[in-house]
Amino acid sequence: MELTEKSRKWFVATLLLGTFTMSISQSSLSTAYPTFMRYFNLPASTVAWLTTGFMLIMSVVMPLSPWLMDNFKFKPLYLTLLVNFVVGTLIVIFAPNFPIMMVGRLMEGFSVGVLFPSYQSIILEITPQNKRGSVMGTVGLVMGSALAVGPIISGVILQVMNWQAIFAFFLVVLSVVFILALKTVVSPLKLKSTNFDFISVFMSLGIIGLLYFINEISHMTSGSYLNWIILGVSMILLYLFVRRQLRMPEPLLRLDILKIGNFDLGVALTSLSYMSLITVTIIMPLYYQQALRMTPFWSGMALVPAAALLSWLNRRSGQLADRIGFKPVITIGFGLFIVGWGMLLILSGLKSVWVAIICSMIIEAGNAFAMMPATTLGANSLTNELIPHGSSIIATLRQILGSTAIVLATVILGNGNFNAVFATFLVMEIAAMGLAMMIKDTTAERVAEAR
Repeated sequence: MELTEKSRKWFVATLLLGTFTMSISQSSLSTAYPTFMRYFNLPASTVAWLTTGFMLIMSVVMPLSPWLMDNFKFKPLYLTLLVNFVVGTLIVIFAPNFPIMMVGRLMEGFSVGVLFPSYQSIILEITPQNKRGSVMGTVGLVMGSALAVGPIISGVILQVMNWQAIFAFFLVVLSVVFILALKTVVSPLKLKSTNFDFISVFMSLGIIGLLYFINEISHMTSGSYLNWIILGVSMILLYLFVRRQLRMPEPLLRLDILKIGNFDLGVALTSLSYMSLITVTIIMPLYYQQALRMTPFWSGMALVPAAALLSWLNRRSGQLADRIGFKPVITIGFGLFIVGWGMLLILSGLKSVWVAIICSMIIEAGNAFAMMPATTLGANSLTNELIPHGSSIIATLRQILGSTAIVLATVILGNGNFNAVFATFLVMEIAAMGLAMMIKDTTAERVAEAR
């Protein structure tokens, strides 16, 4: 289905507004944990399941995205996901107890898990390849800024209203998105009926077990045998899942595309970039509060300059990638990561908030030049019919490695060892630079030929 330029822009804008709101719901609740603890009279470890459970269900449904896009028209699928999220949000708002609230959060997580790979696939497929960099830069703007502004929005709302107002905010915005979607969202892809593989879905539950284990590492003791059993069973399930996908004629998820040059690098580089981004959003507020003795409010506000720069650069880096090729842009990104983490490591002894803010800005600028350009690089190495599978693989691995990064940073941090965290991520991004140098930049070759 051909779209005019105007209708394509409205289509993309509606998708991004819905995704931005749902992304905020993923990151916004950490600010409200103390409020939930008092309201439900629960410990922090239990309340944290509002985020952990959301993330687990989100991760396990991501591999279902290609099958859903093959078998259902996108417009009714998108509207259904919005309705499911809204119903889940209503359940959260009126929940009489914590277990009922968790049901609502799991419904929200389901919608986000399906939508994240789906909307990227759709945007990539309706966008001409020579414009994908700039459009995916806008996608990166939405993802990056949502991560950063989620805690800020919830913090501001809690200053003047109760916790239910946070979810009421999601409800109002997504109701507007639903009305817009009725007019602007279309179903541009042809359907391809495929069988639903229940065995593969069961095996993919290993993702939940793996993520659960990763999130429990920092709380484990020598007697945590159950966690090790969960890890063992999860790894067996994931091994069987991978083997089944590689052997089936019509797999749930086309894992064989990881053998395609540039796609494998795109997956690795976008994940390594996301690991730095999410670590900055978690570790830097702790650094401001513990090392620089700032209040929680000002530690959150100190993240704003970096988030603003990330948002401003994302589309520009995409446009630059369309113009000069992805390899030089991604290389710039990882160069900025190395400079930012290196400066934090060397200059942290100065105990200066301005130095910390500048270093955070450099790191998040690196993300603008690395994460979505790497995603687009990977997508450009695939045919259109493989893009949904590619988007699902990228989204799932990015989620798993993002969770791993948080746990890694938290464990290394211990009782305030920030320099060890900075050094770890410096080494990781130096290794990523080595991967970036291996990119075969076909876009750059086309640009050169055109000249």
